[in-house]
Parts: sequence; C-alpha cells; structure tokens
Amino acid sequence: MSSPDSARRDAYTQLTERLRSAPRGDPEAFLDIAWSALEPTGVSWIGFYRTADDERSMLLEQCRDRPACSPIGMHGVCGQAAKTGRTKIIEDVAALGEDYVACDPRDRSEIVIPIDAPTLPGRPACRVLDLDSFQVGAFSDLDDRCLREALEIAGLALKSDFTAGHSADDSREISPD
Repeated sequence: MSSPDSARRDAYTQLTERLRSAPRGDPEAFLDIAWSALEPTGVSWIGFYRTADDERSMLLEQCRDRPACSPIGMHGVCGQAAKTGRTKIIEDVAALGEDYVACDPRDRSEIVIPIDAPTLPGRPACRVLDLDSFQVGAFSDLDDRCLREALEIAGLALKSDFTAGHSADDSREISPD
C-alpha cells in the first residue's frame, strides 16, 4: 500500500503530464485536470478567487466540485495570501477562529497560492489558487512546489519576482496548530 505522500506525488506527476498537452492559459481545463488527479488524494475542493476591484473582497472565478462562498473577505486565508504574496498552508482551519471563511464546515485544512503579481506595488495579488481538504494537515511543501509548477505549465502563473525564485521556506506561511 502506498503512503499518502507517495499517492500525492503520483497525482502531481499525472497532473503535470496531462497539463503539458492541455490548452495553455485555460483555467477551466486546469481545474478539470487538477480535480481528476487530486480529488482521490483527499482534496475536497479546488478553485480560483480574484481580488475585487475595490480590494475589499475576493470573488470566486472557477471551482470544482461544488459551489463556494463569494464574495469572501480579505481577512480570510485567500485574502491574506493575496495581500502578502505568500503561499498559506493551514494545517487546521479550526485554529483560525473568525479569520477562517468556512464555505464547507467539513473542511479541515487549506493551501492558497497567489498566482498573479499585484498590478501596482503595495496592492494585493489579482488571483489565488485555493485547495481544501477534509483532513487535518493535508497540505505541505510538496503541494506548494508541485502546484506552482503545474500553474506554470498551464500558463496560469506569471513568471515574476512575485511567484518565481522563492524557496518553500520564504514563500509560504504555515499556521500554528
């Protein structure tokens, strides 16, 4: 029997292989491929949010496999990732209290990756990729690295100082348990 990390690595290998032959710059194709690869590994939801024009909230763009909250406040994990330009890995969303935007009460962990550079210095990122899981501690550095690579292969991440060139240690924040 394979370990959860091994299953997740295999899923990312499948994801990147399939993305290489998919249309570039197509978020719907990305989500279809990512969902089919990652859902069996414990991912319960995946989607893109973008910062609203007034920069006070984030709006859902596309998602799989069920509807989600929209708009959501900038105080949540997606908003914080957009504001800081850093990946957020939340091991247990219950520890966030009111700072967690609970679209599904079964969700227990989350990873949010900013994928667009801010349009102006000091402004939040335009879009983020958000993944949830019903399992505590479901996401790690492996997910951060592999999802960034997948976004670049799909033509959905800007290659800039905002997303490229960061090691896992300086591009992400893990919430305390």
